[in-house]
Amino acid sequence: MTDPELPRATYHHGDLRSALVAAAEGLLASGTTLSLRSVAKAAGVSHAAPYHHFANLDALLAAVATRGFQDLAADMEAAHHGTDTATTLVGHCTAYVAFALARPAAFRLMFSPLLQRKADHPAFQAAADGSFQVLRQAAHAHVAEGADELALAGWSLAHGLASLAIDGALSAAPVSMPSTQDLAAMLASRLLVGLPTGKVGR
Repeated sequence: MTDPELPRATYHHGDLRSALVAAAEGLLASGTTLSLRSVAKAAGVSHAAPYHHFANLDALLAAVATRGFQDLAADMEAAHHGTDTATTLVGHCTAYVAFALARPAAFRLMFSPLLQRKADHPAFQAAADGSFQVLRQAAHAHVAEGADELALAGWSLAHGLASLAIDGALSAAPVSMPSTQDLAAMLASRLLVGLPTGKVGR
């Protein structure tokens, strides 16, 4: 049955929740201050429509961040899949940086103070933890010992470089450097130099 609060002309999304999440990310990317009302307008639905899926703005933002972490994990998994473990780890780091450069507003939201409240949003928590697990699994496949430390080091490297890049700090650095993607690959490769590889027997 069609919701009487939704104009017939706009109740065509099929998946209204996804349409609202996409509209919210689009507004974030444009620098617009978000509200449920502005998201509803951007999605072409009534002002009451978002409340059918989101109790408040935080819940909607958590959904946007959830989609971001899911997409980040997918991008990392797709990078150099099936190659040797070192190349996979480098690919994960470069994919992480590429995601941040392509979707800086979503990236900032994903790592905003909202992340500290991820336990309030189970899907958000699962997506955030899952994206790190991609890197963690690759680290465990690469080294026999210290895999979690390697995963944390790779995450710190990729996240720090991504943040510097989207904030424009790299372009102002007093040294010459390659493109951000090439720099990500170079630094990630250097992180792996000299590490003993191979899995220990269980």
